[in-house]
Amino acid sequence: MLSCGSQPEEADVAVNMDTLTIHRHLSVLASDDFMGRKPFTEGEEKTIHYLESELKRVGVAPGNGDSYFQDVPLVEITGVQSPEMVVKGANGSMSFSTPNDVVVYTERVEEQVEIKDSELVYAGYGIVAPEYGWNDYEGLDVEGKTVVVLVNDPGFGSGDSTLFKGDEMTYYGRWTYKYEEAARQGAAGVLIVHETVPAGYPWLVVESSWTGAKLNLDAENAPYKCAIQGWITRNTAVALFKEAGIKDYSDMARSADFKPVPMGMTASVGVTNTIKKDMSRNVVGMVKGSTRPDEYIIYSAHWDHLGVGEPIDGDSIYNGAHDNATGTVGLMAIAEEFAKLENKPERSVVFLFVTAEEQGLLGSAYYAQNPVFPPNQTVANINMDGLPAYGEMKDLTITGYGQSELDKYAEREATKQGRYIIPDPDPGKGYFFRSDHFSFAKVGIPALYASGSYESMEHGVEFTEKKTQEYLAVKYHQPQDNYEPEEWDLKGIVQDAALLFRVGYRLANESYWPQWSEGSEFKAKRDADMSLKKK
Repeated sequence: MLSCGSQPEEADVAVNMDTLTIHRHLSVLASDDFMGRKPFTEGEEKTIHYLESELKRVGVAPGNGDSYFQDVPLVEITGVQSPEMVVKGANGSMSFSTPNDVVVYTERVEEQVEIKDSELVYAGYGIVAPEYGWNDYEGLDVEGKTVVVLVNDPGFGSGDSTLFKGDEMTYYGRWTYKYEEAARQGAAGVLIVHETVPAGYPWLVVESSWTGAKLNLDAENAPYKCAIQGWITRNTAVALFKEAGIKDYSDMARSADFKPVPMGMTASVGVTNTIKKDMSRNVVGMVKGSTRPDEYIIYSAHWDHLGVGEPIDGDSIYNGAHDNATGTVGLMAIAEEFAKLENKPERSVVFLFVTAEEQGLLGSAYYAQNPVFPPNQTVANINMDGLPAYGEMKDLTITGYGQSELDKYAEREATKQGRYIIPDPDPGKGYFFRSDHFSFAKVGIPALYASGSYESMEHGVEFTEKKTQEYLAVKYHQPQDNYEPEEWDLKGIVQDAALLFRVGYRLANESYWPQWSEGSEFKAKRDADMSLKKK
């Protein structure tokens, strides 16, 4: 079988990116004028038309017929939580305030949604995984009941690398999966126990990300959703488990022999909703292939952020400079490089700026379900989300390392830059499931998600770790995620964008189709799609 390394060597293409261009785009997209780039707002209109005008300016053609836009139907649900969740048990009642102790919301398109005296059941990690011989719902009828489940999966923190994937989060550990499985089981409500380390973010992020207006795909015949979805703090969970007489709740959930435990209590909480339906947009540009125009390389980055929200330290605009104005400008720089090529690539190259990533990968999920370019004609996806603002990096960290042959392409280009490859050093946070490449992977398209994030070329590992932790603690999904030209070193963004350009350039000028690795959960879907193509 051919691989990246067996392809003929092409002349190394010149890349002429510069920090001035990156600075210009960041200064616009992360400015207060763009109001946090939230879908359904004036900020969206400014963002998508800015991207359209820049694609036109550099000579990138429309990617959706004669349009630069793909409509994405969404419904905005602005929920107001009841002031408290009331839990009743044999020893009386307890009240937990929102959003300090509990955060709840709903995806049901209804003005009033609640659970009332819904029986609480502890369902461990809330996982049904036949390949691991695991079923936390075995023998349990949860209709009308509310399940309490732990974040992440049993392997995390267990010290056992053979339990699920050890400290590397599987999709079963993601909060999205917890809600999906509870709904498949017919539960009325689902509450995830928050803990900062296994979740990968503090409670403050739950408060900011799961309150206020939430977007969902506006699909006809949508699958069943639990009435109430939400999170409870660890302190809230401890109080509930103590009242229920459940000891060592975490340890017991790690056993494959775990059986769900009725908690002997009921919960009541609700949400009052304001509902708005509207159309958001993905932005799509393309450089058409010269010899195989019906084979596609898709670059992606999400243009959206959280908009205007609750003020923190007097600032209410969630500018999302790092998340993800950096990825957006990196993608724009790559698009400009492809447009400038004198000899156009053999395969077509698509530049997809997706909406509503912050609301649950909605723009990329809609694209994956309604593709402009068929998945079995799409060679690969290269995704950008949060490029480094600390200068050039010695590493290239690949999230999901080992999943596909795209690792070889990335390693080849990293070596040219004098960089080394490492897997995500914090796999327990499940970053492979937290950005838009995952939507492509789920429909079988090999996807690469990589950037420098571990070791600064100039300042080393400790400097980068300190900056990363400061960002997660103070700026991630907060108004403090601002573009700070006097502090940011944009050379790292240029470095990563140049590397990812070269990966796509190679893919676009060869005939090989990179494969998922044996054992990848995405390989079967790809193999099935490609076999249909051959018929």
